Amino acid sequence: MSRNVDLLLTAIAPAIWGSTYLVTTEMLPAGYPLTVSVLRALPAGLLLLLAVRQLPHGIWWPRVFVLGALNFSLFWAMLFVAAYRLPGGVAATVGAIQPLIVLFLARGLLGTAIRPLAVIAAIVGLGGVALLILTPQATLDPVGVAAGLGSALSMACGTVLTRRWQPPVSPLTFTSWQLTAGGILLLPFAFWLEPALPPLTVTNIAGFAYLGLIGAALTYTLWFRGIKRLGPATISPLGFMSPLTAVILGWWWLDQTLSPAQLIGMIAVLGSIWFGQRAQLPTPMAVAPMAHADAAIRGSGWTKCREQGKIGS
Repeated sequence: MSRNVDLLLTAIAPAIWGSTYLVTTEMLPAGYPLTVSVLRALPAGLLLLLAVRQLPHGIWWPRVFVLGALNFSLFWAMLFVAAYRLPGGVAATVGAIQPLIVLFLARGLLGTAIRPLAVIAAIVGLGGVALLILTPQATLDPVGVAAGLGSALSMACGTVLTRRWQPPVSPLTFTSWQLTAGGILLLPFAFWLEPALPPLTVTNIAGFAYLGLIGAALTYTLWFRGIKRLGPATISPLGFMSPLTAVILGWWWLDQTLSPAQLIGMIAVLGSIWFGQRAQLPTPMAVAPMAHADAAIRGSGWTKCREQGKIGS
C-alpha cells in the first residue's frame, strides 16, 4: 500500500477526534469527564477483545498497561483538567505542542533524525492552531497550563512507545489491549470522583456509541497502524487535523462564524501538515545507497545462479 494511502487512512483518526467536543456537548450529560472516558474506552476495548480473541502474554502485560495509561488514562484525565481550567482555545493551543515533543522523544528513544523543516512545520502548526481557536479574552491558569502540557507529553510518550513496543499482533488487537487497559485504569477514579450518571436518553446512548466505536475503536486502530507503518515523527503533525475539524464543525453545525484570522490559521495548519510530511520523506542521499546495495545483492544472486547453471544467459 502506498505511503499516501497510509497517510490518508491515518489522518481519518484526528479528523474524527475533532468531532469529540461537538458530540460531548450536544449529546452527552454534562459534568462526567472521567465516566465519559471510561465508557469511551472500556466497552470498545472489550468488544474488540471479543472480536480478536487474543490476550497479551509475558512482557506485554505491563507494557500494555503503560501504553494504556499514556495514550488514554493520563492523557484524557489531564486533558479534561485543562479543558475545565482553561478556555478551550488555550487548552487546545497548549496541547498542540505535542508534535514538537514527539520529534525530540523519537530522537531519544528511536534514533529518528530531527529535521529542521519538521521543527518549523510543527511551530507553524502550533501558530495555526492558536489563530484558529485562541481569543483575545483568553486567560491563563497555571494548573490548567500544566495539565495541558502534561496531556501533550503523555500522548507524545504513548505515540513514540507504541512504535518502540510493537507486539507481533495486528493493529486491531493492539488497540483492543490498550483501550481495555486504559479503561480499567480510569474506572476506580470515575467511581471515586464522580456521581452516578443520570438515566440515559437515546441521544446519550447514541453519543456514547459514537465515541466508543468510531471515536475510539476505529480511530485508534488507524492511528496505531499509522504509527507502525509510518513512524511517530511522520504521523504526529496529522494531529493538527483535530482542532481544524472542530472549528469547521462548529461553523457548519453550530452556526459559529469564521474570522479572517481563523481562515489564515486553517491555511497555516494545512501547510504545516504538508511540510511536515515532506520533511519526513527519505532524502536522495539516503535512497541512493540503498538502491545500489539492493542492485548489488540482486546482481550477485544472478551471477551465482548463472555459475550454478540454474538460469541461462
